[in-house]
Amino acid sequence: MRDPYSILGVGKTASEDDIKKAFRKQAKVLHPDRNKTDPQAKDKFAELNSAYEILGDGKKRKQFDAGEIDAEGKPRAPFGAGFGGGPFGGARSGRAGGFSGGPFGGAGFGGQGFDASDLFADFFRSGAGDARAKKRGPEPGPDIKVVAKISLADSLSGTTTRVSLPTGRTIEVKVPAGVTEGKVIRLKRQGHASPAGGPPGDAYVTIHIAQDHRFQVDGKNLKVRVQIPLEDAVLGGRVRVPTLEGAVDLSIPPYSSSGQTLRLRGKGVPAEDGAGDLLATLEVTIPKEPDLELEMLMKRWRDRKPR
Repeated sequence: MRDPYSILGVGKTASEDDIKKAFRKQAKVLHPDRNKTDPQAKDKFAELNSAYEILGDGKKRKQFDAGEIDAEGKPRAPFGAGFGGGPFGGARSGRAGGFSGGPFGGAGFGGQGFDASDLFADFFRSGAGDARAKKRGPEPGPDIKVVAKISLADSLSGTTTRVSLPTGRTIEVKVPAGVTEGKVIRLKRQGHASPAGGPPGDAYVTIHIAQDHRFQVDGKNLKVRVQIPLEDAVLGGRVRVPTLEGAVDLSIPPYSSSGQTLRLRGKGVPAEDGAGDLLATLEVTIPKEPDLELEMLMKRWRDRKPR
């Protein structure tokens, strides 16, 4: 075997970093997978591999420079009995060398806990990485981004809405109950076709919830303000109030005041553990037109109050 320094193309004063860089550079060029038409590619790479296992380990490099081991990693002194030639000229095992089977059929670099995984990182990214990319097939088509507008009621209970895509197709989107503003729903393979023959891209649907000025969402409850006439506030009555399922009658107890809140159980936000409540806050209104009888009543009422 040739001198490992000449195989790697470095001088005897080269640093560990220089040796590592030289090996990486030549490993990319000489690897058999990149030289399938060269019948000597395997031998060349094995020689490079064996050279690095000498110079890439600080202890073995010192042993080689001191003449204790030869270019194949075999001890020159008689105490090395028991070493046998390993694949591609590398040593199999032994206390002096400590080599173990390495990558690509050559001897390894593990005698002193040396980790060679980083040496092939660039190769796998540029070589084997390309092979993996080819195995995955052509790139998918471009993605599509669209917006779906739904009502507050639909956002709370869930719905299925239809959206038109730039491709000209109209698709149905299943919107889960409790969806929030800005939620993005991914539809696999509903995007643009791939120009390279790969799968279509994806469609990303952003949910926009239309404002509903009737309600204020408070956790599982819905809040609504309800106007009632003065006579219903005094005498009691019934008033129609909106809910997510349509308007219902709400009973107003006598002598109700503005700001008083009445509860309709189960008319709030739907949920797996039970729907919330509808909280109706009363606003007492007075007639817009002058009412002589009402004015006389209020005067008598005011005059009866102690001053």
